[in-house]
Amino acid sequence: MQFFAAIQAGFRNFANFKGRASRPDYWWWVLFSALAQAAASGFGDALSNLVSVALLLPSIAVAVRRMHDSDRSGWWILFPIVNLVFLLQRSSAGENRFGPPPPPRLT
Repeated sequence: MQFFAAIQAGFRNFANFKGRASRPDYWWWVLFSALAQAAASGFGDALSNLVSVALLLPSIAVAVRRMHDSDRSGWWILFPIVNLVFLLQRSSAGENRFGPPPPPRLT
């Protein structure tokens, strides 16, 4: 998945906690969030706080979908160290209890 397609998917599914998000989808979103936070911090606390609030729900949603992609419950995002290990693992092959794998995007 390309960077801009991952960002579009993150905002398009900002409150979707069902389904799956691929590993590149998640990590492109993390990169975008970090860059947005860094850029906003240069303009003051008010804008930085606004960006944080705007990215909170989409970030949680994409993290839960990433947990689903590795065939785990989304509640694992509450445990930071275990969460990181699960986020780094490969996706489960084929369909799992959370649905089919995300289709490959060529854009």
